[in-house]
Amino acid sequence: MAAPAIPAGRTVDTRASRGLWGDAFRRLIRNKPALVGVFFIVVFVAAAVLAPFVAPYGPLEGTLVNRLLPPSGSHLLGTDLQGRDEFSRILYGAQVSLLAGVASVIMGVTIGGTIGSLAGGIGGKVDAVLMRVVDVMLSIPGILLAIGIVAWLDRGLPQIMFAVAMTNTPIFARILRGSLLSLREADYVIAARSVGAGGRRILFRHLLPNSLTPLIVAATLALATAIIDVAGLGFLGLGPPDPRTPEWGTMLTDATKFLRIAPWLIFFPGLAIVISAIGFNLLGDGMRESLDPRLKR
Repeated sequence: MAAPAIPAGRTVDTRASRGLWGDAFRRLIRNKPALVGVFFIVVFVAAAVLAPFVAPYGPLEGTLVNRLLPPSGSHLLGTDLQGRDEFSRILYGAQVSLLAGVASVIMGVTIGGTIGSLAGGIGGKVDAVLMRVVDVMLSIPGILLAIGIVAWLDRGLPQIMFAVAMTNTPIFARILRGSLLSLREADYVIAARSVGAGGRRILFRHLLPNSLTPLIVAATLALATAIIDVAGLGFLGLGPPDPRTPEWGTMLTDATKFLRIAPWLIFFPGLAIVISAIGFNLLGDGMRESLDPRLKR
């Protein structure tokens, strides 16, 4: 007996019903480098969240008797000049890096997204003025801009987050503006104009929801850059004002003078920065490939 025939459009309808994000998620979980990135991020976030429960010592706990001890059973990653446990300080340092990285990217996306939406949505003189400001910001190297902002506002974690956010703001503004400009002549936008929809309605109901995908990918990639920038500012002596704060960049600065006699003080904080940055980079690349319409099957 012959099997019942499957309607011709059944496969197409099933695939279409998944939607953009469902289809992208299926491609993402088949991307092995992206899954490796997710694993690194989970380790990074778990270290930050579980630090008070996992760390064998407090971040400021130590005695001079135990200073510069090599890795051992009692101190897995050794101790620093003050006798503080390096493993515990790296775990607590993940809290600072996670907070600073996420907060700076959120601020950058908010400010840059607002500028990009105004420039791409309104256009004209508003676009010209805002983009010239963005061009000026892009002409300044990011790390120099961050150093100048922190030097102007004085040291502190909120100042560092704002400085890192401002280095990413023009990038986000450019990305969102470009997405909006590419969609202004799309069929559904022209149809909305033909039925009398206003500029504000078109911007918020049609343009913005369909132009956020590149911004989301860029924000994921920017998390890696933000963590490196925060550590770089700490390494240059512009980290948190309290030198005892377990911040990875500051830990690297304190360890440079002991590179020959205690190399673990450089290696392990540097490894933590590398792993977290690679994780966000791999995830960002995977999201870009998953959300690329040209790769949709």
